[in-house]
Amino acid sequence: MSDDPTKGVLPAPTLRRIFLTVLPSIMVPMFLAVMDQTIVAAALPAIAAELGDPERVSWIVVSYLMAATIAAPVYGRLGDSYGRRRLMFVALAMFIVASLLCAVSISTEMLVAGRVLQGLGGGGLMTLSQALIGETIPPRERGRFQGYLAGIVVSASTFGPVAGGFLTQYYGWRSIFLVSAPLGLLALFLTLRLPARAGSGHPGRFDAGGLVLLIAFIAPLLVALEQMQKADPSALPRALALTVLSVISLLCLIWREKRAAVPLLPIALLRQPSVWRADALAACHGAALVSLTTFIPIYLRVVRGASPSESGLLLLPLTVGVGLGSILTGRLVSRTGYTAIFPSLGLLGATMTMVLVAYGAPYLTVTQLALALSACALFMGTTMGVVQVTVQSEAGHDMLGAAAASVQLSRSIGAGLGAAIVGAVLFMALRSQGAAVTDLFGHLLQEGPSALDMLPAAERGAVLLSVADGFRAAFLTIAAFAGLGMVFAWTIPLRRI
Repeated sequence: MSDDPTKGVLPAPTLRRIFLTVLPSIMVPMFLAVMDQTIVAAALPAIAAELGDPERVSWIVVSYLMAATIAAPVYGRLGDSYGRRRLMFVALAMFIVASLLCAVSISTEMLVAGRVLQGLGGGGLMTLSQALIGETIPPRERGRFQGYLAGIVVSASTFGPVAGGFLTQYYGWRSIFLVSAPLGLLALFLTLRLPARAGSGHPGRFDAGGLVLLIAFIAPLLVALEQMQKADPSALPRALALTVLSVISLLCLIWREKRAAVPLLPIALLRQPSVWRADALAACHGAALVSLTTFIPIYLRVVRGASPSESGLLLLPLTVGVGLGSILTGRLVSRTGYTAIFPSLGLLGATMTMVLVAYGAPYLTVTQLALALSACALFMGTTMGVVQVTVQSEAGHDMLGAAAASVQLSRSIGAGLGAAIVGAVLFMALRSQGAAVTDLFGHLLQEGPSALDMLPAAERGAVLLSVADGFRAAFLTIAAFAGLGMVFAWTIPLRRI
């Protein structure tokens, strides 16, 4: 009888095998979920023209974001309890069915309902992908794989509007939803390659009260942010009332989660200094990066006269920069074990670069501006992989889903709040120049520089200078988000894994 203790034990998978089997199974669902947040933007005019209800068309975007944000902690908790691979199948099936429902919609209401269902699936894809990295990758190597995943997230965010515009122009707006179905089926097949692991939480117990309060917190907050982004003074009282309702719901949610046996949001985990600082860093990073990718195309259109396709191409250096920064940072984390030092220095560089862009943009050529943005993006790429590695290291295996969900929730709220604040700053700066400048800004956004053809040369230059001043304030606000994130990064106690 052999005494060899290793007999019958399967060898641990090599990193190469993990890279070839696990990473594609995680990357495709993540790409799908993030792409569907942005792919609809370019199709909104065509959707409004066919289905009508142009005043409700923004809900096609907001409903997905709202559902995905609410779903993130739900999938995190259920994945911990019942197994993350099993929940990935549920999320993918929901996503595919919802995509087909959106494609055959005959009214705006039906399309919004489909987008809600799609968001409920997409939120699971994002959260479970992050948690599966922690479940299947050794701790020291997670930084490398989180870097790959962060690159996919940013690439999908920028690819979405470009692909949406192309598909809508040549194949109609319904094609942007139909293309998700075969990609979803591919993701289902790839998920079969993931190792099946049982859940380790508390099956059969779910915090339904916490879910109701989470919805009461997220839904009014996102609607309020959507109202504030319109920069319409008449919408301010409604936005304030929704914000108050959201704050009250948040306070009730915190009170509830402290007393729940199996909380939807584990307050004990969120209280840990490294975790709440990492989540705050994710919120600041989301605010800066999403605001940058939202307002740079507007700047290029209004001030530089770029066409939508040209703006999309000029965003590519931004995408490449974030992806490259994420991959390089991930490899450095895996090689050295150091974590928080990279976003600490990276966000310092991003802050300085955005200040340079804010004051130097009028004097930079398009090529120089693209290079400056790619440098900023490279610095920004140091953050999200480190955030996930930090939170997952502190959470432990049993709470990987809850940890990933806390990051996703923080980033979504930060992104919405950041875009609303930057938009408000931009329009307040424009209004300070007079109502005429604000009106001309709308025409510039729709028609490009030709909207100024009727003005005298001197007045035309004054208008463009006023608009450029407004964008300077917006870019400085983005720099402030990056600077605040840098402060959180410097104060994270966990510096090495």
